[in-house]
Amino acid sequence: MRVLVSCANGSGTSLMMKKSVEKALKELGFNITNIHHCAISEGKSTAGQYDVVFCPMNFLNMFDDAKKKGITVVGVRNVMSAKEISERVQETELAAKFK
Repeated sequence: MRVLVSCANGSGTSLMMKKSVEKALKELGFNITNIHHCAISEGKSTAGQYDVVFCPMNFLNMFDDAKKKGITVVGVRNVMSAKEISERVQETELAAKFK
C-alpha cells in the first residue's frame, strides 16, 4: 500500500505523523510499500499516486479532488497518536482493499 502523510509545511508534524501512521498500519497488518511525508502543497498535487492520504483534520478539504478519484483520505486530530490513527483506519474501507 502506498501512503502519503501531509501537513502544512511537510517537515516536523508530517514526519511525526508518518511515524505514527507507520506504527498503526503495521500493527493492523498492512503491507506498506511506500510511505512519504510532505507539505500540503505537494500532497494535493501528488495524492493520486497513493492509495491513502493522512493529514490533520483541518486540511481534509484540501484533498477533496483525491477523494473524488477514489483515494482514501484519513483526517487525524492528534498526529502523534497511533491509537487514533488505528481507529480512524478501521472506520475506512482500507482493510477490505489492502488486507
